[in-house]
Amino acid sequence: MKKLILFSAILLVGAFQVQAQEDDAVMMDSLSEVVVTANRINLPFKENSRTINIITSSHIKNSAAVNVADLLQQVAGVDIRRRGTGGSQADLYIRGGGFDQTLVLIDGVKMDDPQTGHHTMNAALPLEVIERIEIIKGPAARVFGQNAFTGAINIITKKSLNNSVSLNVEAGSFDQLNASVTAGVDKENSSHIIHVGRVTSEGYRNNSDYDNGNYFLKSTFNKNAQPIVMTASFLERNFGAENFYTTNPTFNEYEETQNSLLAFSTTFKKNNLKIQPRIYWKRNQDLFLLRRNDPSFFRNMHISNKIGMETNASYASKLGITGFGVELSKIYLRSNNLGNRNRFMTNVFLEHRFSVADNKLDITPGVALTYFSDFKFRAFPGLDIGYSLTNNFKVYGNIGYTYRIPTYTDLFYNDPVTNGNANLEPEEAFAQELGLKYTTPTINASIAVFNRDADNLIDYIRNDVTEDVFVATNITEVNTKGLELDAAYNFKFKDYIQTLSVGYAFLNDNILDQNEELSRYSLNTLKHQYTTRLSTQLFKNVRQNIIYKYAERTTGQTYNVWDASLAIKVKQAEFTITASNIFDADYIESGFVPMPPSNVLFGLRYNFK
Repeated sequence: MKKLILFSAILLVGAFQVQAQEDDAVMMDSLSEVVVTANRINLPFKENSRTINIITSSHIKNSAAVNVADLLQQVAGVDIRRRGTGGSQADLYIRGGGFDQTLVLIDGVKMDDPQTGHHTMNAALPLEVIERIEIIKGPAARVFGQNAFTGAINIITKKSLNNSVSLNVEAGSFDQLNASVTAGVDKENSSHIIHVGRVTSEGYRNNSDYDNGNYFLKSTFNKNAQPIVMTASFLERNFGAENFYTTNPTFNEYEETQNSLLAFSTTFKKNNLKIQPRIYWKRNQDLFLLRRNDPSFFRNMHISNKIGMETNASYASKLGITGFGVELSKIYLRSNNLGNRNRFMTNVFLEHRFSVADNKLDITPGVALTYFSDFKFRAFPGLDIGYSLTNNFKVYGNIGYTYRIPTYTDLFYNDPVTNGNANLEPEEAFAQELGLKYTTPTINASIAVFNRDADNLIDYIRNDVTEDVFVATNITEVNTKGLELDAAYNFKFKDYIQTLSVGYAFLNDNILDQNEELSRYSLNTLKHQYTTRLSTQLFKNVRQNIIYKYAERTTGQTYNVWDASLAIKVKQAEFTITASNIFDADYIESGFVPMPPSNVLFGLRYNFK
């Protein structure tokens, strides 16, 4: 492991020495120019005083990933625990937080689900419609509210596709068959993006088949006056869930989920004031059968609806930039296991960015005020500070309080081995971070250390090892410490852009005064995580990508996974080969489900002019 990190460091040092000989214009979606839109105060990437990873459109194209879950696997500090191929179910963790503690947004719309965080990644869109992904690490409650306990991921969709149509077909191991059509239509006063796709497989093990559909529409109306953006998506997942939740060989679990979104937004600008109102409706449906061919044995059916409206605004003055926002939402849940529930939520956000010392020092205090009909009023302040040592080199730090209210699964779910607890309190934490970042068109590098002291974290605990039933409980205290390192170098070779990137994350998660034998909490955290990606182009129409991932979990499990892709462009067609787990590593990311062996996917993309 140490040799791998040293080798990558040597490669980067060599690249730094070559930089003086390279044209400063060499870049691949230079992060210097990316404006982070994940909050009310929009700033260029290098001016932000938080740890933020940006997955650009070029990165997505050169990632050797076929869905968002596979893509996020390549980011240090992000732990995607998948249960197979195709993105049928994947849990999202940032900096050791649980799958209920990370918020996913689609163009700023919060996709949290009151039933369970297991559905977080169900909202992830197909790669063809994504412009970039913003990964905000650390406490983000003062910016986003609840569920952004350890971070947030904002998926930014493309604005237009300039009257184009692309057809994508892929086939490969495990009878995988993927097909999609993506079209862009630009008219005089409107524009539209349409995507229809389906991914299927017979599975790589018993009862691991899936049939997933993706439907997406983004339309901008009234472009020449006051543009109104409509976003609509419908994502369905039908999959065999063998051993997803149990180890009983007589069970053949099966699950069907549906996730839909309809949102309307616009932006008003006048002088230094910007106002962005939005209304949205989000729906999630989850059907689970413990025995696939016997629905009467054990069946759970949950349907949740969230209706929300929010307004975010910013105002620039001589004193800096003020950001403020108000969000109102109502949640309805109908479930044969969790009961019929509803919740009203109100969030008020306020922050201000001061810039002093010739704009070298920035100070941004902020607070989120929240009200929940079942958990009452709470306030969560935070503070970001940054100082630009040079135009490209910045030191930053932030502190803040963050929280998560229990899901309805935590509160009310019951089965033979699990009991919810209606008396649970919200999880809370106080987190601190200190980091350095260096940003140029050719080099992007950052390092950050962080600490999080959490109270009332929700764990499932049994009284002694002889008991079978785990009960949801607020445990006293959990301390999490960590370090993250990211670096990327874009350079030219034979007149083509090449990219080498590395990432490393260390995490120490300590449950204080807790007997781990009686607990389910954080028993599979990534203690060491290392990633490397090399994207090269040696010929005009040929592009290669190699991705290496190393993981060491707190259970002691370690594994090395290699992925690669090759793309050959011939006029309007592009032929691709994507190989995953090339050396057939034997490993588990979540629960009891072994990940797929070595597999390959052949693809053809054709762009119609």
